[in-house]
Amino acid sequence: MKASDLFIKALESEGVEYIFGIPGEENLDLLNSLKNSSIRLILTRHEQGAGFMAATYGRLTGKAGVCLSTLGPGATNLVTAAAYAQLGAMPMLMITGQKPIKASKQGQFQIVDVVAMMRPLTKFTHQISSASNIPARVREAMRNAEGERPGAAHLELPEDIACEETDAKVIVRSQFDIPHASDNSISAAVEMIESAQHPLILIGAGANRKYACQTLTAFIKNTGIPFISTQMGKGVIDERNPLFLGNAALSANDFLHRAIEHTDLIINVGHDVVEKPPFFMEQGGSEVIHINYVTAAIDPVYYPQQGVIGDIGNSIERLTRRITPQQSWDFSRFMEVKAHLDRHLLEGIDDDRFPLYPQRLVADVRKVMPDDGIIALDNGVYKIWFARNYKAHMPNTVLLDNALATMGAGLPSAMAAKIVHPDRRVMAICGDGGFMMNSQEMETAVRLKLDLVVLILRDDAYGMIKWKQANMGFDDFGLDYGNPDFVMYANSYGANGHRVTSAGSLAPLLEMCFNIPGVHLVEVPVDYSENDRILNHEINENSQKI
Repeated sequence: MKASDLFIKALESEGVEYIFGIPGEENLDLLNSLKNSSIRLILTRHEQGAGFMAATYGRLTGKAGVCLSTLGPGATNLVTAAAYAQLGAMPMLMITGQKPIKASKQGQFQIVDVVAMMRPLTKFTHQISSASNIPARVREAMRNAEGERPGAAHLELPEDIACEETDAKVIVRSQFDIPHASDNSISAAVEMIESAQHPLILIGAGANRKYACQTLTAFIKNTGIPFISTQMGKGVIDERNPLFLGNAALSANDFLHRAIEHTDLIINVGHDVVEKPPFFMEQGGSEVIHINYVTAAIDPVYYPQQGVIGDIGNSIERLTRRITPQQSWDFSRFMEVKAHLDRHLLEGIDDDRFPLYPQRLVADVRKVMPDDGIIALDNGVYKIWFARNYKAHMPNTVLLDNALATMGAGLPSAMAAKIVHPDRRVMAICGDGGFMMNSQEMETAVRLKLDLVVLILRDDAYGMIKWKQANMGFDDFGLDYGNPDFVMYANSYGANGHRVTSAGSLAPLLEMCFNIPGVHLVEVPVDYSENDRILNHEINENSQKI
């Protein structure tokens, strides 16, 4: 058969449902083969948006999301999405086109070495130089993307290879189970936990798998050990649990760091050093058990004393069966910290000032989102407010990026979430800066007839950098900009634009938007004027008093 037909059949065999992207002339054979496929093409308005959508699909399903671009500028536009998936452990396959490699008549026009460019950003990258190699290359790319630790993979399909004839056959997906941790490592972990005085659980993004969530919930219930989460570990355990101390939204000096300082053993489940560390290991400090699918990457801030390497769910289940809760365990200091933090998080949630206070904004969003509702956050200072103040009730209901921490991903991520979970409420939450980086995907959302709410937090500046600027004692300079009329902007795409004009109108407006089909953009002016006082000074001063 034609090589491009074989390529599509190989993707079908892998269970691929969607390809997100923008084809170019070098992809036309592949596009024609896709025409009669069960795989649906989601045409986007920028390759970066396609990559973010593919990565988020992978994050939510565990199956590699697939995105497509042409050569040259199309491929270079995927670079940020590749890093987003690779650092965030999201399985994704990028397919890029290329000029003919056997007899090109256009010299070096548009040609960059895409395979070399992708090498430091992916787990696997390869140029397909023969049609007969397609089945093996597709299988290997998907195996790498989906295997632990998940990440990005890339295949380049040159134009002349795509139209070759071949009698090669699709390689069927191989079945495998993730190995289980050794009995010795389980025994060592049990001994460390039972011998500790103040054990504490830290939950990271790697624990965000269904079986791991179930077994970890049982572990916490049976042992009574308190837990905290990283930003990307939000929702692995229902954060309404009375043993939940808080989220590591700030690197240091937040309330929960008083608990971290007190612990003598951190049971670190599914976290690695890609995500900004919520604690620093020091000589003579707490010991750490690293429970994960893969061994720990050693870093000056992270060098665990014990690894439990294998399927996380199985490891936690075996630990639950073996551990006997100890009368010597003392969690009183942790509960004291929790009480202070819980009181702090209630401040400002009923504040009527306008533009909106961040605490009120987060509280009102939580009111309108059901347990399984999904919020997809772009990158900005509001991400810290949502990480600290928004309690996640279920896994993968707070989609944020604390690995690459890129702007521009909020809207595409929400769109992918709505495609994967069409019956759930989904809200994109973006700053005005991040939204404008991929705002053209509003047209894609409208064309796909998605029922989606896009919340734009307007402060007419790069607020995160302003917060850091103030913290460093610098003058307010160089970070303000103008914005379009977001209501008219949304309407011009065929979406529904709304503007919040008072604090009390936000929650009712959001509820209305969720009850009316279509894409709704809601512009919300926000007041970040107290970010420096609260996040840099007040939290530090108050936490030191505990």
